[in-house]
Amino acid sequence: MGHPGDRDSVRLAVVVGALGVVFGDIGTSPIYTMQIIFNPADPHPVPVSTGNVFGVVSLIFWSVMVIVTVTYVLLAMRIDNDGEGGIMALISLLRRRAAPGRRTAPVLAALGIFGASLFFGDSMITPAISVLSAVEGVKVIQPSLESLVVPITAVIIVVLFAVQRRGTAAVGRVFGPVMIAWFLAIGGLGITGIIMRPEILKALSPTYAIGFLAGHFDIAFFALAAIVLAVTGAEALYADMGHFGRRSIARGWLFLVLPAGTLSYLGQGALILDDPANISSPFFLLAPEWSRLPLVLLATAATVIAAQAVITGAYSVASQAGKLGYLPRLRIAHTSESSIGQIYVPWINWLLMFSVLTLVFAFRSSAALAYAFGMAVTGTITIATVLFLYVARHRWGTSWWLLGALAFVLLGVDLLFLAANLTKLVHGAWLPLAIALTAFTLMTTWQRGRQVVTAERERIEGSLPEFIEQVHTEMAGMPRVPGTAVFLNRGKRTAPLALRANVEHNHVRHEHVIILSIETEPVPRVPREERITIDDLGYADDGIFHVVARFGYMERPDVPDALRILDPDTTEGRLNIDEASFFLSKIELRTGTAPTMALWRKRLFVATSHITADAAEYFRLPRERTVIMGSHIEV
Repeated sequence: MGHPGDRDSVRLAVVVGALGVVFGDIGTSPIYTMQIIFNPADPHPVPVSTGNVFGVVSLIFWSVMVIVTVTYVLLAMRIDNDGEGGIMALISLLRRRAAPGRRTAPVLAALGIFGASLFFGDSMITPAISVLSAVEGVKVIQPSLESLVVPITAVIIVVLFAVQRRGTAAVGRVFGPVMIAWFLAIGGLGITGIIMRPEILKALSPTYAIGFLAGHFDIAFFALAAIVLAVTGAEALYADMGHFGRRSIARGWLFLVLPAGTLSYLGQGALILDDPANISSPFFLLAPEWSRLPLVLLATAATVIAAQAVITGAYSVASQAGKLGYLPRLRIAHTSESSIGQIYVPWINWLLMFSVLTLVFAFRSSAALAYAFGMAVTGTITIATVLFLYVARHRWGTSWWLLGALAFVLLGVDLLFLAANLTKLVHGAWLPLAIALTAFTLMTTWQRGRQVVTAERERIEGSLPEFIEQVHTEMAGMPRVPGTAVFLNRGKRTAPLALRANVEHNHVRHEHVIILSIETEPVPRVPREERITIDDLGYADDGIFHVVARFGYMERPDVPDALRILDPDTTEGRLNIDEASFFLSKIELRTGTAPTMALWRKRLFVATSHITADAAEYFRLPRERTVIMGSHIEV
């Protein structure tokens, strides 16, 4: 049993890692939020006055409290799917509890998929705007370097995505100390502003937020489109829960990130009260002149780190989407033996990198992307809240009156933000909606196409028990060639296509046949003695066996090595795995005439199927002894 001090050290390390990965986006919002709210160039600027400053600061604080602290940290993060969080986890729980014949759950699931699609848009926009705003800080030091902003940004983005394969824990260990220094710095600077005008502390009262909304709704409503910048990154907290766990994220938020951010916003409000001219850059003007250069450098590092939160969140969403059947099986690398959720998805990584670079070169400045920033966030948050309330009702048995009160408060706030951001559609809010629509179309097309292919494949494969019975009775005299054949299959309900083709078309079978299914367990490694389970299917004399090989999530499945564990006495004593032949059933998809989907969706489904991970390489099958038997299915 470990020493308590060792366990405390591990917990602290996880919290530090979470600070470096999860809170980068939301933790750097104080740099620009207040400046953008009072920006006179905004299409709907907020006039600078004492009442408006108190109202804005109060709205920021209570928006953060309601959306981040209450909705996510205190409520949503208590609902997980085997440790995973985020919209995809809620969809999985929702589908699991769906009652046959009722349309509520399917409709909400489709809404959730659109929310996950919005998060993919956020995953592309956030790194672009964060890194651009970071590198644009060099203009503060030397204006002549402005022409280098885009090239430097591109280099940083390439490096950032290149190091992802080392894992979120390794990245977090590097970024964590930087973010701790960041939060301590912004909190300390906020205190200096509060000391200047202590009356700003009155803004912590919700009466100022309510009064601002009720008394100046024409101003406050449009201000919400910029105030939402204070909660960008909230969904990443939930989506990254599988990487670091609920407790580590909650502790980091409640004990460091929330206090530091609150102090910074209060300090900036005090600075603007002291001199309205400070709206030009209230965050940096809080710092004494001698410390502004170090602060710019620290802010640059922190905003680069901000991209990390949505990148890791995108891995989690893609992984869960694959398990739920909304994306093809992608190659996933697990990067931690202590946490199943710490993953790296190469295909998503390089897709994001290409998309982020495209946005950087297309928009070329963080200001050009500013109006697109809040749309993805508010849409995702609103949908996540709807799904959470539905799952909470069925999982916790929450009473209708309590559920209604929660919906009134939480959804009321979310819908206000969503409506405010919809006013920015022509100013750039269309971009995340376009990205989300593309991702939504791709995922729903894959889900539908997969249903069509699965149904057709099961029809072609037929029942495995019936096939084995047929081999035993009608084909008892069939010639048997010496050796062992291993057929990979998804389970023991249907017969492998490769085995059926061998028997029905070649009229021959191997002396020993192993139908092998692979299962991944939610543990890092499966003990060797628990690796294999064998079933003779009731016909041991025929030499046909069904084998289940179990692997931990940290293990890359090695099929030949696993089969060497088989007891020779159990399998007639004549298995030779080192000379066995391995058979894979490869399905070639074609667009057909059946009215299953629109023609363009069929073509999209077939094109998407090409990114599925190579089975022979993934299962470490010997290429020289692997036979791929093809078949085709029309979609």
